[in-house]
Amino acid sequence: MKGGEALILELNRIVYESGFSSPITSTRGQNARLRYLDSKAGRAELRAQGVSDRAMRSWFRGKSRPSKANLERLDSAYWVRRRENLIRSGWLKRHLDNDGQGRRVEIYPVDQNAVPQARARSNITERSITVRYVWADMVDAWADQDAGLMDEIWDDIITDLDSDYAAYAYVASVGIGA
Repeated sequence: MKGGEALILELNRIVYESGFSSPITSTRGQNARLRYLDSKAGRAELRAQGVSDRAMRSWFRGKSRPSKANLERLDSAYWVRRRENLIRSGWLKRHLDNDGQGRRVEIYPVDQNAVPQARARSNITERSITVRYVWADMVDAWADQDAGLMDEIWDDIITDLDSDYAAYAYVASVGIGA
């Protein structure tokens, strides 16, 4: 995949791991999500996910539990609001910028085993690089779902790899030490 796509997946993982650890199928996970969504914006997102006002009133009053179909809607609404709140609060930018020190990014290259021998690059290894000063732009591009800008940011990151940078335009994955 393109490096920008890998960055998007990694930012999604960071956001997902910063959320509730209790699964939506547990009572604790359901209650936590309901408390998180008990606001005007949260209820609006539940409506956008297809939850009726009647069902919401019942859940918020503790009279019933969500059905299986509504569990998915509840979880989806939670993740949409969680993402929006992390973007709006600036937490993700501050966390990744790390007071100007940046974060380590591990780059896992494309597996060369399937490439014909004549075209395979044998010297491509995992790389690790400290990335600074791009986090605010990266989070903004991720928030705007701008894959083109994410690719440009990825190109800026890999140019620090000197002559090897072109070998890392496409990667198997990336990891951000966050």
